[in-house]
Amino acid sequence: MTARSHVLDGRAEALAEETDHDPRYDADGFLIEESYDGDQFEREDRAALRRVAGLSTELEDVTEVEYRQLRLERVVLAGVWGEGTAQDAEHSMQELSALAETAGSTVLAGVLQRRMKPDPGTWMGSGKAAQLRDIVIEEGADTVIADTELTPSQRRGLEDVVKVKVIDRTALILDIFAQHAKSKEGKAQVELAQLQYLLPRLRGWGESMSRQAGGQAAGGQGMGSRGPGETKIELDRRRINTRIAKLRGELKGMKTMRDTKRHSRRAGHVPSVAIAGYTNAGKSSILNRLTGAGVLVQNQLFATLDPTVRRAETEDGRTYTLVDTVGFVRELPHQLVEAFRSTLEEVADADLVLHIVDGSHPDPESQITAVRSVLADVGAHDVKEVVVVNKADIADPEVVDRILRAEKHAFAVSARTGAGFDELAALVARELPRPEIRMELLLPYNRGDLLSRIHEDGEVLSSEHTGEGTHVHAKVTPTLQADLADFAV
Repeated sequence: MTARSHVLDGRAEALAEETDHDPRYDADGFLIEESYDGDQFEREDRAALRRVAGLSTELEDVTEVEYRQLRLERVVLAGVWGEGTAQDAEHSMQELSALAETAGSTVLAGVLQRRMKPDPGTWMGSGKAAQLRDIVIEEGADTVIADTELTPSQRRGLEDVVKVKVIDRTALILDIFAQHAKSKEGKAQVELAQLQYLLPRLRGWGESMSRQAGGQAAGGQGMGSRGPGETKIELDRRRINTRIAKLRGELKGMKTMRDTKRHSRRAGHVPSVAIAGYTNAGKSSILNRLTGAGVLVQNQLFATLDPTVRRAETEDGRTYTLVDTVGFVRELPHQLVEAFRSTLEEVADADLVLHIVDGSHPDPESQITAVRSVLADVGAHDVKEVVVVNKADIADPEVVDRILRAEKHAFAVSARTGAGFDELAALVARELPRPEIRMELLLPYNRGDLLSRIHEDGEVLSSEHTGEGTHVHAKVTPTLQADLADFAV
C-alpha cells in the first residue's frame, strides 16, 4: 500500500469519527443541511426521452396519397416539458400531431423530454438531440417539429445536430393559416404575421453576404476605407420591413371599411352576437344551425379563417347579427393575434359572446382558459359570455356536467343532431339588449311601414285599432324614436 493510500484512509477514518455524533450528518456521513441542491427532477426523468404512443398518421394504404392536396412531409414531433403533468404534455403533443396532419404531413413518431429549463443552445440538450437524430434516421423523417416557439439560435443548433429541417409550433400554425386564408384581408393578415416571424430569423450565407461595393465616392476617404457595403441579410431586412409597412397600410384601410360597416349596424341599433372558441370546436357548424349560412365545415383545425357575418332573428322577430371569428389554439402566435386584431375586435364590440367548447376533447377546461386569454388580449373580457358545450352527443356526460356546473351561463348542444338549439336560441333572445325608450303613438292607417318597423326593431307592448288610426304603446330605439316623433301622443 502506498503512502498516499494510507493518508487517504486515515483522513476517511478521522472524518467518520468526526461525523458519527454530529447531528448535521446522516448515517452515511453526508451533510444534511447541504444535501438539497435546488429544484431538480429525478435522474431517471432527466435521462429519459420517452416515446409518445398513438401519434403516427402514416398511411397504411399508399393509394390514399392521391387524395391529399399537398406533398406529404414525414415528420417527427418533439416536446420539452417542465411544468404540469405528463398527461398535459401528451395532450399538447396530440394537438401538435393534429396541426401537423392539417398542414399536410405524415407524423411518424413523437418524443417528450422532461427538463427544468430548455437548453439555450439546442433546446433539448446535445445528448437528447443526438438521440432525436437517431430516431429521425430510423423513421426516415425529413422534418422535426418542436412543440414550442424556438429561438433562432435553438433552431439552428438543433438543425446542426439532427441534420434535417426543424420548424417550431409557431411556423406550423402560420403555414396552416397561409393555406386556409381565402379573402384579401385574411391573406394580408397571414403574410404580415409570417414576415414578423421571419424578420428576426434571417440567416446570412457566407458566399452571398455582400451585395454592394463601397468606394471613394461613398466613403469619401479614399483607399483603405472602402467597405463591403450593404450585405444581403441587411438588404433582406430592408425589403421585409418595407413590405410590413405596406401590409400594415393596406390592413389599416381594410379596418376602416370594417369599422364603417360595424358603425352602420350600430347606428341602426342592431345587436351583435359573436361566436368564439377553440379551433375545431364546431363554431361554423353552430353558425350554420342558427342562420343557415352554409359556411365550410370540416373536421380540421383552422378550416375557416375569414370572419363571417350573418343576419338572424329571434322568435319574437328582433334582428341581430351573428359573427363567426377565427379559431384559437394554445400558444396562439402573438404575431397572429396582432395581425388579426381588427378581426378579433368584432368580439370586443359584440353584445354577447357564444364561447364554443369541444365537449369531446380530453381537456376542455384548458381550451376555455386558452380562449379567454386571447379574448382578454383584444379587450373582450368584459363582454357577456355564454359557454356552449358542443358535441354533447359524443362527449362524456360527466365531463359535460362538470363544465355546466363550473360555468355560470352554460348550455350543452350538438350541432350534428340539433339537440339543445331551441334552448340556445331562447337564451340568445333573452340576453340581447332590448329597446328602452317608451313611446305612445297614434299611427295613421296609411303608415303601416312605421308599424312594421316597430315590430322589427322595437317591442310592441300593446296596440289598438281606433277610428283615427292605430294606437300603439311600444319600446323603441333612439333612431326609431326620431322617425316616430311626429306621431307621438
